[in-house]
Amino acid sequence: MRMQLVIISFVLFFLVFTQDLKAQFWKKGSSDRRSDLVNKDSTEISVSTYVKPDWQTINVDMLSSYYAQDGNNGAVTGGIGTEQLTDFTQKLILSVPVREKLTLNLDGGYDYYSSASTDNIDNIRSSDSSSDVRMHGNAGFTYSLTDTKTIGFRLGGSVEYDYISINGGFFTGIQSKDKNTAVSLSAQAFIDTWSLYFPSELRGEASVPTDKRQSYNVSLGVSRVLNKKMQVSAQVEGIHMNGLLSTPFHRVYFQEQSRARIENLPDNRFKLPIGLRLNTHISEHLLMRLYYRYYWDNWGVQGHTVSMELPIKVNRFFSVYPFYRFHTQTAADYFKPYKEHSVQDVYYTSDYDLSELSSHAYGIGLSYNPNKGIARVKLPFKKYPVFKMKSIDLKYSHYDRSTGLKANIVSLGMSFNF
Repeated sequence: MRMQLVIISFVLFFLVFTQDLKAQFWKKGSSDRRSDLVNKDSTEISVSTYVKPDWQTINVDMLSSYYAQDGNNGAVTGGIGTEQLTDFTQKLILSVPVREKLTLNLDGGYDYYSSASTDNIDNIRSSDSSSDVRMHGNAGFTYSLTDTKTIGFRLGGSVEYDYISINGGFFTGIQSKDKNTAVSLSAQAFIDTWSLYFPSELRGEASVPTDKRQSYNVSLGVSRVLNKKMQVSAQVEGIHMNGLLSTPFHRVYFQEQSRARIENLPDNRFKLPIGLRLNTHISEHLLMRLYYRYYWDNWGVQGHTVSMELPIKVNRFFSVYPFYRFHTQTAADYFKPYKEHSVQDVYYTSDYDLSELSSHAYGIGLSYNPNKGIARVKLPFKKYPVFKMKSIDLKYSHYDRSTGLKANIVSLGMSFNF
C-alpha cells in the first residue's frame, strides 16, 4: 500500500507540475510550428475502429510531449534563417459511460511554443510573436446501435493568438458478426478564421482576399483479421480546403527585387492520402507493424511514406518497441528557394514543407502494462470505488530531413480508470 501511495503521489505531482509547462502543436499553414516529428510530410492515417468500453468504467488518458527542432530554412524569413523551436504539449482524453450504450468522449489540452523563427515576424528579438499558447478541446458521443454497429459525433475548437478554429464531425462503424472485419466511415469539417499578422515592414500595404479557411474531409477504412497472427487494414481519405491557404507572415524574396512580398498560394487544395497497414506476430514475443502511405494533391506534391515498428514483449507486462519511418515527396508547383521566384509568378512560396525532400524518423518506446494495473487506490465513492493507474508509455524519436531540419521529441502517455 505504501508503494501504491508513492506512485499515485508521483502521478498527482506530475499532473500539477505539467500545468505550468506549455507547448504548441504545429499550426496549419505555418511551417515553423510543429508538434510531431512526422510533421505533415508523413502523417499517418489509420482505420478507426470503435472499442466498446467497460460499462460503468471511466477511462482517462494523459499525453505529454516535449519537442525541439532547428534548421536554416525558416519560411517567415523567405526560406533562409532559423527554424529553431521548442514545444511542450499537454492533453487529457476522457471516456465517460452515460448509459450502457452511450459514451461521452471529451478531450482537451494546451500547447506552448517558443520560436526564434516566428519571432522574425516583427524583426525584433523577443517580440510578442516569439511564443504563444494554443488551447483546444472537443466533446462528443458514441452510441452502440447493436453489438456490431456504432455511430458518433463530435464538436470542438481551438484558439491561439492569430487563429480560431471550430470543427465538427461524425463517425460510423460496422463490424462483422465474428468481429473479424470492420468498416468505418467518418467526415469532418473545420471552419477557421485568421487574425491577420503581416511581416512588420509590409504592414499597411500587404493584403489577402479573405481571413477565412474551410477544410472538409471524408475517410473510408476497412480492417480485416486474417488469422490469429495477422491483421490488415486500408484507408482512403479525401480532403478539400478552400479560403486563405497561404500564411500571411511568410515572406518570399524575388530575383528582381530585394523587398519581400507575402506568400501567395491558390485558394483551394485537394488532398488524397491512401494508407495500408499490416500487423503480424512473428513469434510469441515479437510483433511487426508495417505501414505504407501514398499521398497526392493538386498542388503538385506526391509523397510516399513507409514505416516499421517492432514491439518486443520482454515479459507479460513490459514491451520495448523500436521504430523507423522514411518519407519522400516531390515539390509543390509553387515552391522555389530564396530569391529564385520571379515577380511574374502568380503563386509563390519558399516554405520548405512544400519542397522536394526526404526524411528519416527513428526511435524507441517503452510500455509497461500489467494485467492488474500499476497501482490501485480505494476511493470513498459508491459508483467508482477504485482509482487505477493502468499503464505507462515512454517514447523518444529523432527526426532528420534532407533540407537540414533536425528535431527530437520525448513523449509520455499514462492511462487510468475509475
